[in-house]
Amino acid sequence: MADLYELQLTLDLPSSLPPQDLALLRWHLGEEGGRQDDGYAYPLWTDRGPALRIGGALVGELRSDGPQWALSVRQETHPDEFDDLRRMVVWLGARTTTVGTVGYLRFYESHVPDVLVAEAGTVRRAVLRAEKVLESATEVIPDPYA
Repeated sequence: MADLYELQLTLDLPSSLPPQDLALLRWHLGEEGGRQDDGYAYPLWTDRGPALRIGGALVGELRSDGPQWALSVRQETHPDEFDDLRRMVVWLGARTTTVGTVGYLRFYESHVPDVLVAEAGTVRRAVLRAEKVLESATEVIPDPYA
């Protein structure tokens, strides 16, 4: 269990997403109406409830607000799953309407994640470097009235 990573994804997808693409996403999320496709051995994002190592809750949601689909995923993942995970994130990157940060991957003992950035139809990894360590949340989240 010591090789766990936290994966978080939050991105939008067009309302014109083909039914087979929606079915694949639903399958990975463990939703009814989803079906396996493209050679994945098992769904990637079906876990729900308390996380084992990363704290917080494991989630996976796909919702439509009309003009687009919203995908949010927070899961624990193991390096053995990285090939399928990489393939799925690349697949999402080619379809997302979101430009900019779409999530991160963080080793469970690390304080700084690798950020996933969508641009030009792909997702790249941005490695952050902590230049300044802030001592409290009040330094991270500014008081707009101060």
